[in-house]
Amino acid sequence: MRGAALFTAALGLAVLTGCTPAAPDPRGLDSDETLLTVTGTGRAEAAPDQALFTAGLSSIAADAQAASARNAETMNRITAALGRLNIPARDIQTRNLSVSRIDYGTNKGKFEASNSVSVRVRDTARVGDAIAAVTAAGANIVSGPNLSVADPEKANLGAYSLAYKAAHAKAQAYADAAGLRITRVLSIHDGGQGGYMPPIAEMDARMVAPPPVVAVQAEQAPPVMAGTNAGIVSVRVDFALAVK
Repeated sequence: MRGAALFTAALGLAVLTGCTPAAPDPRGLDSDETLLTVTGTGRAEAAPDQALFTAGLSSIAADAQAASARNAETMNRITAALGRLNIPARDIQTRNLSVSRIDYGTNKGKFEASNSVSVRVRDTARVGDAIAAVTAAGANIVSGPNLSVADPEKANLGAYSLAYKAAHAKAQAYADAAGLRITRVLSIHDGGQGGYMPPIAEMDARMVAPPPVVAVQAEQAPPVMAGTNAGIVSVRVDFALAVK
């Protein structure tokens, strides 16, 4: 009798277990759906609206004080020249201040002082004028310019739409090939941008020395072609597919 009761209880438990609904799919799929994950990219072009360049000076003198004083005088002229172009102080940042003894070559025993600033020009049409101005003021170390978009997020807004459309088109092609249809979107994951405008302190510190300094008039400013910058964004999308 006891054995029969145990058998009946076990049978009831088995029936109850069989009737328990399956746990929901953590990915959000229904039982008749298939998960498809695809990626898409979008590209947007925008005209640069700012430029970064580095300007500075290297001087050699018999002692450290004389080399530093010569550099300070010239750097003041450089910053004054930038001020006359209405470049605000917040867009001029010191990059380097150094004084070192020279222990080799014809200048052995003398001292070399180096100073440089990073300059942000928010009007790309005036970049050439700014470079000419600092050169005329005495800069003998110049590098750049690095032309870019100040707000890449805003410039790339159109690329996000293109990235999603590319992902959807790819998903549709997979679905058609498999004889399925897209039923819904489960999730969208932003893949980020392909580039960004570095802060002024992150500029490339490498310097290129030009020919000897000469006075440069505004009309002799080197041409700077802004062109366009391309921004690339990506997206990952999870689609649910079902039989047509």
